[in-house]
Amino acid sequence: MKDKMQKSNYCEYCGNFHDTAHEHLSLVRIGEAIPDHEFEVFQKGEVRTMKFSDVRGKWMVIVFYPADFTFVCPTELEEFAKLYPKFKDLNAEVVSFSTDTVFAHKAWHDASEGIHTIEYPMGADPSGKIAYAFGTLVEGDGKAFTPDEGLSLRGTFIIDPQGVLRSMEINDNSVGRSSRETYRKLQAIQYVETHDGKVCPASWEPGDDDLTPGMDLVGKL
Repeated sequence: MKDKMQKSNYCEYCGNFHDTAHEHLSLVRIGEAIPDHEFEVFQKGEVRTMKFSDVRGKWMVIVFYPADFTFVCPTELEEFAKLYPKFKDLNAEVVSFSTDTVFAHKAWHDASEGIHTIEYPMGADPSGKIAYAFGTLVEGDGKAFTPDEGLSLRGTFIIDPQGVLRSMEINDNSVGRSSRETYRKLQAIQYVETHDGKVCPASWEPGDDDLTPGMDLVGKL
């Protein structure tokens, strides 16, 4: 066995050795269970340890963002905070993540009026291993300067109660997301879970018509 203490290409995330940094790709795949990481969260003035498996039995929305005390991020997180009761009504937990520590989360929570409204867990990923696993970590690749290196891209992931990834979206950091669209997608995923054989067309909302795939629809839509 190779001695990891003597190999610079040892991967601390999966325990394997890689010839290049790009050989190790995102660990998460649609239709597969997400890795069960343990992490600290700041929530309602307290710090605690949490694992993804703690949310089994519920839906989970994971929201990666670049950093605390930035510009677009608070507009997104505050919007998720406003919809948080509706997510809970759908048996869903929201967990946000940046590569900051829980101490930075607390300082931001205390300083920002909008962030102070957040009641969902704010996950800390200072090592970047969780962002790396989900494919959102910005890496430098040895260049002299890479904007946002060590931070996360804006990634949104919907996980079902069995821990299986059902939806993923990753944006450039200059583009903010819509929590309402994430909420709509969660509604659509839950709908097809309880309506066997049905699918939801574009921009489907509860009460809209669904579709039943079949040869009779081919070429008619």
